[in-house]
Amino acid sequence: MEPEVRTAAGGLRGRAEGGVAVFRGIPFARPPLGELRFAAPVPAEAWDGVRDCPGFGPPPPQAPSPGGAPVAERSGESWLTVNVWSPSLDAAAGLPVMVWIYGGAYRGGDAGESVYDGAVLAREGNAVVVTLNYRVGMEGFAHIEGAPANRGLLDQVAALEWVRDNVAAFGGDPGRVTVFGESAGAGSVAALMAMPSAAGLFGRAIAQSVPGTYFSAPLAAGIGAVLAAELGLRPTVADLADVAPDRLVAAADAVTAKMPEYEDRWGPVARTVTPFSPVVDGDVLPRDPWAALADGAARGVELIVGHNRDEYRLFTQTGRSAGPSADVLLRTFAPGLPYRDAFPGAEPELLGELVRSDWLFRMPSLRLADAQAAGGGRVHAYELTWASPVMGGALGACHALDVPLVFGNLDSGMGRFFLGDPAPAEAERVSADFRRTWTAFAAGEGPGWAAYEPGRRLVRLFDTQPSVVPYPEETSRRLWSAHRFGELPLLT
Repeated sequence: MEPEVRTAAGGLRGRAEGGVAVFRGIPFARPPLGELRFAAPVPAEAWDGVRDCPGFGPPPPQAPSPGGAPVAERSGESWLTVNVWSPSLDAAAGLPVMVWIYGGAYRGGDAGESVYDGAVLAREGNAVVVTLNYRVGMEGFAHIEGAPANRGLLDQVAALEWVRDNVAAFGGDPGRVTVFGESAGAGSVAALMAMPSAAGLFGRAIAQSVPGTYFSAPLAAGIGAVLAAELGLRPTVADLADVAPDRLVAAADAVTAKMPEYEDRWGPVARTVTPFSPVVDGDVLPRDPWAALADGAARGVELIVGHNRDEYRLFTQTGRSAGPSADVLLRTFAPGLPYRDAFPGAEPELLGELVRSDWLFRMPSLRLADAQAAGGGRVHAYELTWASPVMGGALGACHALDVPLVFGNLDSGMGRFFLGDPAPAEAERVSADFRRTWTAFAAGEGPGWAAYEPGRRLVRLFDTQPSVVPYPEETSRRLWSAHRFGELPLLT
């Protein structure tokens, strides 16, 4: 007999798989089309009887991933869905809840990807694991007059409200919710910690490789105007509401391909791979996460935050980031910072990788730890130093390597890409370490190492021989010590 539960909107029938109950494609909001296009999410309508939940919902509109993997072809308009894995459907079980937010540069992502299967974490960690879809690209993050900013973040809040109201039916404790995410998902976690509308919806957070891109309202408006102009339209709900989603995706792809042309107006954003990021709009996101956390906005949320040692190497080694010269990169991302003096003998390619790793992921993540500690919150910091074994080790400990390790899905598509097929025994050991640490933290047992303090900066290294050491990227930290991360401006 298949597992069944009753939620506020109606009954659900899932599947029993590998020792856990799985419910896929549960709508938490109405399809954001028609009169709801570019609107804040509206709760899903109730249904009669029992709704069968065998498969994932369709992903939000997006282009194929830069690596060439096709976007899952699942029909329908119900982009806003959640998926649940639970080892117990006893409403009295009170299990910890882990809610995953995917990455994808705020322009892609799909909770139905095999690497995000929550079965291993749910079974081993005795936790309820939830994954969710949220709007990306122009649907979720473009500045559009007449529409709320940060619609993708509002989708995440709506999914967390669904968890609060319904997770007890799956054996979860709505008072023990941990949000975790990587890359744009980590940037979303940081934003949620600063958002009044998300307050009280989670008590712990894990941010894996926080990107430092949060747009000011003028920058978002300037980029939005260029995106709409690609279609010959204005950036308004009236002009864009009837445009097919795939046309918006194509317009965003066209603008992304020529972003360096806008460097004099957009600054370093023009040298990234996406024209989308959360917007510090003064309403949905009142302040950037570093300022908000330093002022105590998330004092009651316990945080793990960290990054991978060789973040940007993923993009340089896979050809996904055609490289301008080191001179251009240093001038764009770190004007006035003496990288050549700090890293004597480093080849230009390495300097370019270091400055982009630091600006985009490493220093924003470290400074989020500093901000949370300054605001009186408890925070733990980490770095992944174990290197991918593929491509002769050329990827190093690169961006996104942590994702298959955290979920334990080493044989997923992403797992095989980073770890090989089959994955080596070292990968399983590092993965088991991540899984134990993340689930223990979610259960309230702590991660197992001392809290981060700006005076000591102790950091947990994830490697075949894990250790706790002073922050190992001290040279970069010193270079950036006077830089303030915050909302990015429109230059002209």
